[in-house]
Amino acid sequence: MSPRRNRPKRPAAEPPREEHVRRGIDGVQQYQDGEWMVRSIFGGAATKTYLCPGCMQQIRPGVAHVVAWPADERGDAGDRRHWHSGCWKARDRRGPSVERSRNAPRYG
Repeated sequence: MSPRRNRPKRPAAEPPREEHVRRGIDGVQQYQDGEWMVRSIFGGAATKTYLCPGCMQQIRPGVAHVVAWPADERGDAGDRRHWHSGCWKARDRRGPSVERSRNAPRYG
């Protein structure tokens, strides 16, 4: 008697859909400062460390996030920025942040 097979058989001809995971999902979003191309990057596709311009914190490998760049013809690959998903959604409500070094005075 052969052992029972609990897993369903998968067709061998169908390759895995890794391109969809690697590229993410594209879309155009309208904000106060114009239209932006936005791509969601899934956790498995995030392989490098980036700095989020919304909170100035690192986006570590394996963390799902958003990549955004201007949708018009003036935007290119150099204009892409990687954002935490929450920071991207809250960017209209957040004021501009000021970058300071550790030794800089906080006020004044």
